[in-house]
Amino acid sequence: MAILKVANMGNPVLRHEAEPVTSRDLKSLPVQQLIDDMIDTLYEYHGVGLAGPQVHECKRIILVDRSAGEDPDGGMLVLVNPVVTEASDATEEDWEGCLSIPDIRGRVPRASQIVVESKDRKGRDQTHSVSGFTARIMQHEIDHLDGVLFLDRMTDMLSLTFLPEYGRYWTDDAE
Repeated sequence: MAILKVANMGNPVLRHEAEPVTSRDLKSLPVQQLIDDMIDTLYEYHGVGLAGPQVHECKRIILVDRSAGEDPDGGMLVLVNPVVTEASDATEEDWEGCLSIPDIRGRVPRASQIVVESKDRKGRDQTHSVSGFTARIMQHEIDHLDGVLFLDRMTDMLSLTFLPEYGRYWTDDAE
């Protein structure tokens, strides 16, 4: 088990396009260890998703914790070389944060429903048709693979806020 260092906004690794993972590399011990370490890192930082570039590895690997979304029993998804093959025209705007942009939140429009094709960590084809929060997480993490941060997707910067102010003024519990 290793907790990896998370790259913060401003680090050039977050702006590079990640490289596809070959079938041969996916079977290798270093890549399998990277996936295990990414899982440990995600749990350590209480995140809901993580992408290779965020841990200084420009590989097209993302993690999505389905238990954070509409599927509390869903567990961890490992997606290798994920591609959005379908996206609904309908969008939803909601709050996002990022382990690479700590303590900042902003409202981001995303497709309500998507279909993502990828490989699992064993190299098997997988297709996920998702909506809601899980779709948001997948789109956010796939963006990281293309060097895109959630700030780049915001259409109105007026919602950009620090975490304490988010809790004080923007959550449902705010007065």
